[in-house]
Amino acid sequence: MYKGYDIYSPKSIEEYGKTIENNTFRDILKSSDSVVKESGYEYLSAEASKGSLGQLVEKYHFKYEPNSDRKPDFEEAGVELKVTPFKRLKSGKLSAKERLVLNIINYEEIVEENFENSSFWLKNQLILLIHYLYEKDKDKLDYLIKKVQLYEFPEKDLKVIKDDWNYIRKKVLEGRAHKLSEGDTNYLGACTKGATKNSLRSQPFSGEMAMQRAFALKTSYMTALLRQMVDNDELVGFSNEKDLQEKSLEDLLMERFKPYIGLKPEQIAKQVNIQYKKNSKHMIPQLISAILGIRGTRLDEIDEFAKANIEYKTVRLEPNGISKEHMSFEQIRFHEVYNETWENSHLRKRFIDTKFLFVIFQFKETKAENKDRQPYFKGIKLWNMPEDILDTKIRNLWYEINKLVREGVEIEYKKRGHQIVESNNFPNKDFNGVAHVRPKGRDGTDKVRLPDGQMVTKQCYWLNNSFIASLIN
Repeated sequence: MYKGYDIYSPKSIEEYGKTIENNTFRDILKSSDSVVKESGYEYLSAEASKGSLGQLVEKYHFKYEPNSDRKPDFEEAGVELKVTPFKRLKSGKLSAKERLVLNIINYEEIVEENFENSSFWLKNQLILLIHYLYEKDKDKLDYLIKKVQLYEFPEKDLKVIKDDWNYIRKKVLEGRAHKLSEGDTNYLGACTKGATKNSLRSQPFSGEMAMQRAFALKTSYMTALLRQMVDNDELVGFSNEKDLQEKSLEDLLMERFKPYIGLKPEQIAKQVNIQYKKNSKHMIPQLISAILGIRGTRLDEIDEFAKANIEYKTVRLEPNGISKEHMSFEQIRFHEVYNETWENSHLRKRFIDTKFLFVIFQFKETKAENKDRQPYFKGIKLWNMPEDILDTKIRNLWYEINKLVREGVEIEYKKRGHQIVESNNFPNKDFNGVAHVRPKGRDGTDKVRLPDGQMVTKQCYWLNNSFIASLIN
């Protein structure tokens, strides 16, 4: 035994770690002999860096000096220590507060590695996860540690993570490290580390400088893991280890949907043996889960969808290949936009964290040709917002909204027939060819208050139908 635990035993390290469950970080400091010797453990204030809580656990509970070594923290046992926050949602469900950042991606070295001998795998094969409850108005020292547990990737997840790692390596090999995007992959992302010119790094097969990035388990993956560890939630998957040995998640999805291409929704419902309800908003999700062989399961409770944060969107194309409608997202929270920056904005996080499953239908006739027309299923597409569009076109949209709510939105009311119609100067569909703002409420009386006190019809972010068509076609 050494310092209260066996440095060669992962189990001993876990058991020693579990002694801080249901304690705060302040409790760790108060019970540490080294704190008495050093006196003044209050060095860690509420403004301390994000890594401070992990360093505190390392130094004052496990009694070793924090370092940035390429090897695992507990080298002899091959265990890496990670301290990670979660929050409780209004619904009562638990949610990871952020992604779990692992080690920095070295562009020069990754091209010489394979997964099994990579610095990523050497460091992160076995992780001691320490989950603590984040509460907005509390001092960091008073956050409560809820769960300490060793985590080894299940074989099924490990195959997806290997595919993600290989995708990141492939982009570097192609001289496209500067084109990496966190949304490119499923469970293991390449997140940016730093956002200044000093964060740029050279890459081996291109003269273009690339943002410094680190491997990270996505927020959605950490949320699924958290709910499994703390609340004993069990997710149902549509894939198994054998499937994933031969195919990627995207290949499996394509394979499952392929037999239904060319069919109308009513015909698909008959084939998967569910009742077809033409005007039900739940019809498409029910069709998707039935096609995947997990009938009755909510899409956000499907294992692979939850971990990769896959969200479905129905797309209906006209005969000319243009989407029938613009694609809506959630309502704009104007007070939130007023107070946030682009880098930490809800909109940016929304697109960084989400993969979209477009379920695509197309009409063969125009409505003028057949008012009772029905679309046929054309296929699916997995898509994420590329960062070079997110941090240009979508950022510009956000900046324009931020500017308007700060300077004052121009709202006019005009009479149209017997109705009074509201108009405003939010960015319309001609703003940048990608995204715009338009109303989405029950009716013209469904309003929200702006930061300047004006009332405006509820507004929503929309992707242009022409942009959606360009992605699909």
